[in-house]
Amino acid sequence: MGAGHAEALHLPGDSVLHRSAPEVKIVAAFLVVLCVVATPREVFWAFGGYALLLFGLVLVARVPPRWLAGRLLIEVPFVVLALVLPFTAGGATTEVAGLALSTGGLLAGWNILVKGTLGLATSVLLAATTAPRELVVGLQRLRTPRLLITIITLMLRYAEVIVAEAKRMRVARICRGHDPRFLWQLGATARGVGSLFIRSYERGERVHLAMVSRGWSGAMPELGESRRTSPATWWLGMAPPAVAAIVLGVALWTA
Repeated sequence: MGAGHAEALHLPGDSVLHRSAPEVKIVAAFLVVLCVVATPREVFWAFGGYALLLFGLVLVARVPPRWLAGRLLIEVPFVVLALVLPFTAGGATTEVAGLALSTGGLLAGWNILVKGTLGLATSVLLAATTAPRELVVGLQRLRTPRLLITIITLMLRYAEVIVAEAKRMRVARICRGHDPRFLWQLGATARGVGSLFIRSYERGERVHLAMVSRGWSGAMPELGESRRTSPATWWLGMAPPAVAAIVLGVALWTA
């Protein structure tokens, strides 16, 4: 997790959110997502309230909306699923633009789309304002199990190594006449994916042997000092979850 490695989801800055303690941001993000998930899908206005809350946090963090939107494209498969459900689900139907769509499917698709988007936006905002190393430090301060800390640390450290390996393999194929635009070259792409898996597995074995030979005990060392976060920091960091909890409470009351 050296400083020389690029971090695709982290956006360096000096905003209030960037300077907040990582453990506070992790807990706050978890509580906001919990409120979003617990909101009944029929209370449409509540999700607008959550969206306004996240938009306000994006402005405070000075995260460019275009940058955030680009990272949200990962949910495209779930968007497709949400769009298909009204046509495939059974039960009562309602007419929309001349099409008979399942009422239950519409609500299910809306539920997947809005909760997935809000949850993903919260996670991306957390990653944008918190460096990977700080995320691990925050999890350690929250007394997360050491095995989970080890898995997360290694995943963050070597994910970009695998991505860089995949880019090098793609460049090598193109230099040898491979053109991924043609369907009949899908076989080469598939073989490349298999080769990447084997290389990643072998690299994992080499890294594990190197760590053991250097005295690795099976757990990652503490990356930050175990200091106690001030109550004022916690109170300030819990403001967004408090707003989300108020929205959830009103939504449950009016549902």
